[in-house]
Amino acid sequence: MDQFIGSFPKGGASVLNTLNKKLSVFLALISIGYLVLSFRLPAFPYVPVDSDAVPITLGFILLFLSILLYFNKDEQKDEGRKIPKGEGKVILTVLGFVLLYIFFLEILGFIITTSLFLFLNSRFLGYKKWLSNVIVSLSIPLFIYLLFNSFLQISLPKGILPF
Repeated sequence: MDQFIGSFPKGGASVLNTLNKKLSVFLALISIGYLVLSFRLPAFPYVPVDSDAVPITLGFILLFLSILLYFNKDEQKDEGRKIPKGEGKVILTVLGFVLLYIFFLEILGFIITTSLFLFLNSRFLGYKKWLSNVIVSLSIPLFIYLLFNSFLQISLPKGILPF
């Protein structure tokens, strides 16, 4: 019995004593909620890959990575992990881009929204070459759209495009 009791932190030490452990618990809770919602997605007959395959896989990956983060041996405490002021604004702006992406995905469609998201994000984060930015921002969403619609037979939001 003493061995079992001895394995708990002594002196009121918290189990969540590092930033990694706090973040891992938060991410684990998000992944569990995400998995619950993913398992509630409706099943579609006559499709080779059902609509819940990707979300469920991503949910389990997030849960697994949050468990790995919890048991990470990085013993550095929270004192040295402050986000610089300028970086906080960058993170919030990119988060704003993500929220706009989610909002416009159904309205404008996957190809247009993803192209705009990639282009604007890379411009904001400092990539200055216009031509390569346009080529990448258009080719990646087109490739993903064709892959999902043609090969996997999973429909992505069309939006205002006729195809």
